[in-house]
Amino acid sequence: MLYKAYEMQRSLLNFSSAWASIGAEMLSDERFPPGYFGWGKTSAKALEVFAHAAAPRGKPLFGIRTIEVDGQRHAVTEAGVIHKPFGDLRRFTHTGLPADAPSLLIVAPMSGHYATLLRGTVERMLERCVVYITDWADAKLVPLEAGRFDLDEYIDYLIEYLDHIGQHSNGLGTHMMAVCQPSVPALAATALMNAAKHPSRPATLTMMGGPIDTREAPTEVNDMARERSHVWFKRNMIATVPMTYPGAGRQVYPGFVQLFSFMSMNLGSHIESHYGMFKHLVAGDGDGADATKAFYEEYRAVCDMTAEFYLQTVDVVFQTHALPRGEFFHRGVKVDLGKITDTALLCIEGERDDISGIGQTRAALKVTPNLPEAKKRYLLAGEVGHYGIFNGSKWRQRIAPVVEDWIAEHGAAGARTSARLKAVN
Repeated sequence: MLYKAYEMQRSLLNFSSAWASIGAEMLSDERFPPGYFGWGKTSAKALEVFAHAAAPRGKPLFGIRTIEVDGQRHAVTEAGVIHKPFGDLRRFTHTGLPADAPSLLIVAPMSGHYATLLRGTVERMLERCVVYITDWADAKLVPLEAGRFDLDEYIDYLIEYLDHIGQHSNGLGTHMMAVCQPSVPALAATALMNAAKHPSRPATLTMMGGPIDTREAPTEVNDMARERSHVWFKRNMIATVPMTYPGAGRQVYPGFVQLFSFMSMNLGSHIESHYGMFKHLVAGDGDGADATKAFYEEYRAVCDMTAEFYLQTVDVVFQTHALPRGEFFHRGVKVDLGKITDTALLCIEGERDDISGIGQTRAALKVTPNLPEAKKRYLLAGEVGHYGIFNGSKWRQRIAPVVEDWIAEHGAAGARTSARLKAVN
């Protein structure tokens, strides 16, 4: 019933959005009386804001065509290199990258948004790295015959992706960056690959705003997950994909539920943002309004995740804290974080993060006792919220350079790359 009710509401909003767009055009047209007077244009801008908020949204494109590095503009090539039912591996390169550029796998969150939410992350790291990213599928579009997808499959995908990248990196090593939620499976995959001495185990793992141990500085998100039972989540958060989609019959945690949860947490700020967009439009400040529009175009484009992945994540990450307690299993094998001895770990947190509290990501440095201290680093980004860790000016200017230096220091081509970065900076 939940999904059917949403589909009905979505149809009504699509209809309303279309009529609001038409109304906005008419009221702003000076050939008609309302457009000639100021009140008509003001009303038109209000309708434009509503039309944008209610408009349907599909999967966005990365759309990175060129990139500027050291004052030079280079053409960017995007390609899908591995295609799997629940997620593809995409690669980005540009014509100015040197032959010994490090390879970086960015693990996008499977948390209701598409990987394009990390477009700014990709653009910045692409300046110096061959960038790969996990392009997770919308579960409602994956047919039932493709099987299930939980944390076991997630970790398998990461290991397969790293193996592919390692085989195509010319022996220069592979690096991994996990943004938020995937920090847990990325750390688990790193432990398994270190234990097996896998030739493609990452040289570095950067974890950004990740819930490694949510017992540290729990947030409102953590409290909700801890206070409710598994049965509550299954009854209230899980829905069945309707017959109108390829994944009909699949049990999912709908993206629209995730979006509503996050929007309701900061409802005041979202209303203020849309009111700010309205004021920008009325004042004729197209750039200011476009910035807000661009953010919400991405933020409100949501996708579903499988029920088994969502429920298992709530259980092992937010309720039992299985990984930091040494009780996390992958396909029946205990994940031993003590086996991480080669992969250098960088943990990054935002001072104003209201989703992953301060200390939750840094906990990874505590639970890897056999990794030398020289291969551990922690960065607390001042005045940065959850999304500012991986996007925006503070990410580009203050955080990304730290990641680049860490990759340069611990990569196979570390000395050469480090010297080049210092010369550039």
